[in-house]
This record gives sequence, structure tokens and C-alpha cells, in this order.
Amino acid sequence: MIFVGIDVAKNKHDCCILASAGDVCTAFSFSNDRDGFDKLMSSIKQFSHRKDLSDVKIGLESTGHYSTNIANFLSQKRLCVMIFNPLQVSFARKASTLRKTKTDKSDAKFLATMLFSVESKPHLPTVSAVSELKILTRNRFRLIEQRSRLKVSLSRQITVLFPELPGCVYSVNQKSCYAMLLEFPTAEAIADAHITRLTNVLADNSKGHYGKDRALQVRAAAQKSIGLDSRAAGLELQQTIRLIQCLQTEIDAVDAEIRKIMDELDSPIMSVPGIGYVLGAIILAEIGNIENFASPAKLLSFAGLEPSVSESGEYVAGNTPMVKRGSKYLRWALLQAARLVAYRDETFHAYQQKKLSEGKHFFVVQGHLAKKLVRVLFHLLKHYATFNRDVA
Repeated sequence: MIFVGIDVAKNKHDCCILASAGDVCTAFSFSNDRDGFDKLMSSIKQFSHRKDLSDVKIGLESTGHYSTNIANFLSQKRLCVMIFNPLQVSFARKASTLRKTKTDKSDAKFLATMLFSVESKPHLPTVSAVSELKILTRNRFRLIEQRSRLKVSLSRQITVLFPELPGCVYSVNQKSCYAMLLEFPTAEAIADAHITRLTNVLADNSKGHYGKDRALQVRAAAQKSIGLDSRAAGLELQQTIRLIQCLQTEIDAVDAEIRKIMDELDSPIMSVPGIGYVLGAIILAEIGNIENFASPAKLLSFAGLEPSVSESGEYVAGNTPMVKRGSKYLRWALLQAARLVAYRDETFHAYQQKKLSEGKHFFVVQGHLAKKLVRVLFHLLKHYATFNRDVA
């Protein structure tokens, strides 16, 4: 058996190959490109005693996008790859020595050492469609974050240009308000607008919910507004709205692609009431291959939803917070899904009421619901079963 540790970086990776006895066979760096990957394979084949490389174990840290290509390359070669949590590696490294030494070469050797000193199983590859979902759902998160920042900026701009507007409409982020502000970006422009044009803009973009009465109300507020009459600020507001609309178009495109892939996968997770295409896609994408988790507790830990524990002697800490060391995307999706499932399923709703009756805080109850949901999802994905509320 040979053990290969790879310390991943942006432009080059460091590799250390150990024999079964722990002796260093070779240590080298290779570039993050096809030539570098071929160099790695040549070195592995040189020390492997089997043609199919079944005696090779490879370990590397999960370092975000830097490790994606090398991990995918090794998986395609059907090599045994183990992905270590960086936090686990960091704690283990610090516990192994009192010296403050950390280099890429020493990290590669330490990863190789962990392969025969730490009990772990190979990282099973994820289905291609699920990998696509992970790209889409994380991209969706980033788009929504950008849109949220722009909406906060828009609120600031409206406070300067037309602070009375929020009191006249249901939401300044609705389509009718966007259309009106794109044409009349300042309170002065709205006050000078012809009532017929203002009415048509509001009515056409609100499906008739806003008519002449609402147009008169908005214009009257604009005529008394204390807002700043600034062409520059008005232009900024128009550009912000157009950026929000552009991002929303891209989000809709991502949602359409997510829906298409989820329909193709036909996952049993969609049988759970309250879990729709987006939440289902996030949960599936972050879990990846369910076979990588031996129990619901392992999956709960991966999501960072397990409670922390603090004991010393006879002291046992109470009301300990969640660990929150894991996929923040999965943790968010499970908490959101748990809340929605409790609205639509009698078993989850009864469980929620039971915990609330015990005097637990609402957010603590959501954690309990998420833990229950994890057990259900684990069973559904392991056995490809349909949700049954009688056994939830």
C-alpha cells in the first residue's frame, strides 16, 4: 500500500508519497495543469505495485474551488481519494507537534500520514446531475446576495429622493414601483407627471391593482415631498433598479435550469411536503452522495446542526449552541425546509407544538425540527423511498 498526500494551492500542488512503513518514497511539486497532473500519475504508477493502482490511497483537503479539478481528475482515474476537513487537519497537525512549523511540503507529508493513522473511508463521487445542481444553487446564492445588497442601496436612495413613497405603496420593490421610478426617478418628476401617464404606468405593471386613485395619492405625496431633486441621484436610482431587474432575470434562468435537473433526477426528497425545487436542489447538492454518510448523525454534523457539548468533572453545560461547522448552505436549507414542512405535515406540526409547549425558544424548536427532518431525508435517500407521514 502507498499513501499519497497532496497539499492543494492555486498554481501548484505539493505531493508526498509514503510507503506502508511510513518511509518517504518521494516528495515533489507539480503544476495545476494537464502536464502537472500527468506528472503526478507517472509518480504514482512508479511506486504502485498493482496495474489497476488499487494499492494507492490519496488524501487531500477540501479547499473549495482550488481542489475541484484535482479531485475530479483523480476520481476519473478511479483512484481511492479521501477528502479531509481542513479544520480536522489543522487540529490534528497542531496536536502532533509543539513546533510552529508549517510548509506546503510538510502539509503534504502530514496528509499522507493521516491516511494510515485516521479511520476514514473513500470519498464517493457525486452523480453528475447533482454536481451540476451544486454549481447552480451556489451561483443562485451569490446572485441573491448581490440583489439583496442592491435592494438595500435602493431603499437608501428612495429615502433621499422620495421618502414618502413607502407609505403610499405595498412595497417599493414591486414591479409597478420599479416601472414608475424608471420613468420618474425623483419626487419632482412624479409631481410634474401627467396623471394619465402616471396611472397607465402603475396600472400596466400591477395587473390593474393600482389605478387612478393610487396615482393621485402618489403624486400628491410627491408634490409635498421633502426629497432631494437631483438628476445624478435619480440616475443612480434608475441604474440600481435596472441592475436588480437584470439579476432577477438571471435568477429566474438559474431556477428554470434547477427545475429541469430536479425533474430529471426525480428524487424522493420532492415527496416531502414543503420542500420545493430550490430547497430540494440545495439539500441534494450539498449532501452529494448519501453513501458518504454512515448515519443521520453524520449528516447532521456535516450540516453543522449538532449541539455543542461542554463537560468537565461534574459540570455539564446547558443551553449549548449549535456547532455551525459544516455546509452553511445545507444548514440554511434544512432550517427553512423544517419550518415549511411543519406547516404542511401533521406529524412535524405536532412535534413542533410539543417542543413549544415544553417552553423551548422558537429557534431552538426549529433546530429540533431540522434534526428530525435530517433523519427522514437520510432514510428517503438511502432507500429511495417516498415520504410517509405515518413513519416520519
